[in-house]
Amino acid sequence: MPHMDMNAVVGSHDVVMITLDTLRYDVARSLAEQGRTPVLSGVIPGGRWERRHAPGSFTFASHAAMFAGFLPTPASQGPHPRLFAARFAGSESTAGGTWVYDAPDMVSGLAKAGYRTVCIGGVGFFNNQGALGSVLPGMFAESHWSPEFGVTAPHSTRSQVDKAREIIAAQPQDQRLFLFLNVSALHQPNWFHKPGASAADGDTLASHAAALEYVDASLARLFEALRRPSFVIICSDHGTAYGEDGYTGHRLGHEVVWTVPYAQFLLEDAA
Repeated sequence: MPHMDMNAVVGSHDVVMITLDTLRYDVARSLAEQGRTPVLSGVIPGGRWERRHAPGSFTFASHAAMFAGFLPTPASQGPHPRLFAARFAGSESTAGGTWVYDAPDMVSGLAKAGYRTVCIGGVGFFNNQGALGSVLPGMFAESHWSPEFGVTAPHSTRSQVDKAREIIAAQPQDQRLFLFLNVSALHQPNWFHKPGASAADGDTLASHAAALEYVDASLARLFEALRRPSFVIICSDHGTAYGEDGYTGHRLGHEVVWTVPYAQFLLEDAA
């Protein structure tokens, strides 16, 4: 994927980051190839996910790295130029097109550049309940979470998109927006997204795939509402194992955990 000049984007475009929490690359690619995720395939370049390596093996670690500018890395030998980077000497991944900020993280960097920074949480690390659940959303000027956005809510993405649309509709025209959305539906438990499944069946690759189909359909209303021009990043923070080599879950060093789907693109004004 060609490196984008973020210095031409920041300040003139809204920035939108959507993390599809726990989504596996192989599942995302397979469903796209089968035509089962038409909304996402319609916006990501060429309808094809890029294969990348996650900066962490679970939500907190990965998002802490991403908010510091270390997005998932192309799955090939680098160094790979980064889109966002804090100013520090000796960085091999800071290039001419990198937007460099004098702040500890890109969220506060964008705020210093005049952006309204808004977080719509999903999994527990974004729920503002207790000290740990407040660290990541605390980086933003505004953060929103409710049980309807969480991992046990069958209609979580729909509720998150409703909140996003409300935020976008109220955004002042003369101010740029950094909107972050952590989609929780792929994270366990996800068995209830598979038609006919029960709690006794537990989570499976099939229910993981069904959750992605649900998310795909729910995101259509978000892409419709996003302001133009916007720069959009959609990726997973990590994958998860369903019995591969005896592993289940994540926060472990397996290929299905470290390999994630990634896409970035511009939404421009209609011609």
